[in-house]
Amino acid sequence: MSQRFSRFLHPFDIARHPGLEPEVKRAILASWASDRSAVKDQPAMRKPPGARRAVPVDDIFAAMRTLDERPDHASLQ
Repeated sequence: MSQRFSRFLHPFDIARHPGLEPEVKRAILASWASDRSAVKDQPAMRKPPGARRAVPVDDIFAAMRTLDERPDHASLQ
């Protein structure tokens, strides 16, 4: 899955992409966050196969959290 989306430079590019369903965004970000994408000797960095550069895992988790921030979420409480 990450090969197809290796054109994204940053996790927020995925989270903000208007053409992707939330489930797809979560799947992509989860694959980026997995230990399989960990950079050797840099446990806080992830570089998915085909990605141009490594990104901090904290940025991936932050992008995932934005998917939970729906505008109508406040009205549900």
